[in-house]
Amino acid sequence: MKTQEGINRKQFLSKLGLGTGAIMATYCLGGLISCNDDDDYISGEVDFTLDLDESAYDALNTVGGYVRINKVVIAAVSEGTFVAVTQICSHQGAENVTFRPLNNDFYCTQHGAIFDLEGKGLNSNGSKGILVYKTSLSGTLLRIYS
Repeated sequence: MKTQEGINRKQFLSKLGLGTGAIMATYCLGGLISCNDDDDYISGEVDFTLDLDESAYDALNTVGGYVRINKVVIAAVSEGTFVAVTQICSHQGAENVTFRPLNNDFYCTQHGAIFDLEGKGLNSNGSKGILVYKTSLSGTLLRIYS
């Protein structure tokens, strides 16, 4: 009796004549996080300032309001207190993190990962946590930085 040996995906693609470059392109097109251009937002390198007097940021003038800008979600969690997290979910790298004011948490609409205001994961898809940025309010200027 003859037995068959299994091969992994890389070996299979190699047998098809696809080199390393084509294999990496296949993975990138599949959406793996290591292939996207979001490294700054995963590693925490951000530094920008919003003027809360600008109409684009009106939502931040109300507790529970939030905006998504520069791949960061900024939420007004109480009067004069803001929390900013990366919009890139730690579960699979989806750019779908949003704020849920009724739950006072962050939520990824892709697979349901949930994170508290300190970035701690609250369910299995959020178990890796999420990157939280520092915020500083000076008058109407809100700075978000690492």
